[in-house]
Amino acid sequence: MAMERKIRITAGKVQAEAVLNESPTATKIWEALPIEERGNTWGDEIYFSIPVDAKQEKDARDLVAVGELGYWPPGTAFCIFYGRTPASTDERPRAASPVNIIGTVTGDATVFRAVSSGARVRLERA
Repeated sequence: MAMERKIRITAGKVQAEAVLNESPTATKIWEALPIEERGNTWGDEIYFSIPVDAKQEKDARDLVAVGELGYWPPGTAFCIFYGRTPASTDERPRAASPVNIIGTVTGDATVFRAVSSGARVRLERA
């Protein structure tokens, strides 16, 4: 069995743990850690460009669940989904276009609502 790839996400004063899945994109991100960038918010989503270049995977989708982590290929962006986005048609988050699902926040992802656009976001191995 593969080792569980736990990461810590620190965004402004908020901290949460997450687990990366076994996808090729998640592996590239794991290998690139730690990453620190300035985050942007889009509804209840934080996203920021990361130094990882990955193609859209076959199972990429735009409809995601609260707490899912995505990688958005057009913007080489890491995305944290914790509620409705401007593209949502119901309570579920919807990405601007399909994202590779790379993991899940463990615990309550809505803590990220306290993060303002422009906050520094750090991803590191937990």
